[in-house]
Amino acid sequence: MSRIVLAMSGGVDSSVAAHLLLRGGHEVIGVFMRHGEPVFEACRAERDAGDSTLPVLHARTSAKQGCCSASDAEDARRVADRLNIPFYALDLQADFRNVIDYFVAEYSSGRTPNPCVMCNNWIKFGRLFDYASSVGAEFVATGHYARLISRPGERTPALCAGIDATKDQSYVLFGVQREQLARMLLPVGEFRKTQIREMAAELLLPVAEKHDSQEICFVSPGQHAAFVRSRLGPCERAGEIVTTDGRVVGRHDGIEGFTIGQRRGLGVALGGRRFVVRIEAETRRVIIGDREELSRHELTACRTNWLADPPSGSFRCEAKIRYNARPAGATAELVDGERLRVRFDQPCFGVAPGQAVVCYDGPRVLGGGWIE
Repeated sequence: MSRIVLAMSGGVDSSVAAHLLLRGGHEVIGVFMRHGEPVFEACRAERDAGDSTLPVLHARTSAKQGCCSASDAEDARRVADRLNIPFYALDLQADFRNVIDYFVAEYSSGRTPNPCVMCNNWIKFGRLFDYASSVGAEFVATGHYARLISRPGERTPALCAGIDATKDQSYVLFGVQREQLARMLLPVGEFRKTQIREMAAELLLPVAEKHDSQEICFVSPGQHAAFVRSRLGPCERAGEIVTTDGRVVGRHDGIEGFTIGQRRGLGVALGGRRFVVRIEAETRRVIIGDREELSRHELTACRTNWLADPPSGSFRCEAKIRYNARPAGATAELVDGERLRVRFDQPCFGVAPGQAVVCYDGPRVLGGGWIE
């Protein structure tokens, strides 16, 4: 039996993950990671003076404890009560501020951030490992739809896509450190989403029918640009909307309102579909064009991270350029040791600087980097 710290989001996946771990005979400690944004503000309880690694906001001692918590934290607590496991809410506001700063900096530089990947890298499989070590836990588990598969002769498990291709989240885990794979558990990756919901219903878990989260947790739907502006404060952000042939066809309030491949909300009508094909941060110009002008035959990526031994020379792979993109056949090669060049077999549409490109060998995640 192992002691396991489980990240509980208040959703059905991490809730059933707790059950699966208990069924395997493990000791499970449920943890809700509170980021401290006002929309999730909860009443502060006394901190546990014995834990200098991460402050505890709410330690579960009975089903009745807790007040004014955020709805997700309360859902997680109710599941913990149902399963009779200890539950803690951890104050990660200071750490999460780094994720928000990154999000704002990327959008204001004309890039498209991926805060979910960064949260996994820095917090879920970063600070949460610190907490696990502080309480003597051998593993950290989450409700991600991905799998860890041991291979003969390899010191760490291989990170692979989940069984349910429609829910696979291996893409957002590409940035975890390879040595951490041996301390990770992903219990739901061997199941389909329908099976997870069926188990939740059979267990009478209060989140069995809860909708999946589709948005970034600290930004209201459709409010990305407003959020960035509120963080940047007063400054000149307006600029021109320009076609690829150089015609100025409109103005915008800030490049943070745009991303590569965007079609809706451009604020111009040109008699046909137009897409954002380029964002120029220095001139604050947003360049729009036809869909064909979005096509890219290759890309380069920096700050690579490898979960398998990096191949030497060029190698075949399937590459994903965003979480919900189809894997595309490609030839890749390392450049200068830390960078990656990917050449697609067929043109790829909507390659956005700031997003991750992740290379797969079948279901296995080889590694990836950040698109330049």
